[in-house]
Amino acid sequence: MSTDGDEDVLDLLHAARNDEFETVINYQTDAIAIEGVTAEEVAEGLRADVEEELGHAETLGERITQLGGQPKGSFEMEMGQESLQPPEDTTDVLSVIDGVIEAEQGAVETYRDLIEAAEAADDPVTEDLAVTLLSDEESHRAEF
Repeated sequence: MSTDGDEDVLDLLHAARNDEFETVINYQTDAIAIEGVTAEEVAEGLRADVEEELGHAETLGERITQLGGQPKGSFEMEMGQESLQPPEDTTDVLSVIDGVIEAEQGAVETYRDLIEAAEAADDPVTEDLAVTLLSDEESHRAEF
């Protein structure tokens, strides 16, 4: 990668992959931690989304490699999804739902930024990938 636009694309691909992995960790943890009347339905939704988010992370890593980058390992990842931490009150399913909506909104914004950066860098493959992933994230957000 040689131009600033290319570097912007790679940076956003790394950020999106990082967020997908962090979301997987938090969705899985929340699915295990929550209890109560509506908890099972929410937990099932989280578990289903974990598989898709893992697929997103893999696809993003492959694209990073195709562009000449190196996917980051856990030592290089930054975690910061405060709203998705398991609630102290395990019956507070609403806080988990709010956290999911916030995380999915963050993913939507990242993929919109990636679409713009890929278009500016004349990278239609990454742009198409980001459009597909954006659609998935908007669907996840609508579920909750």
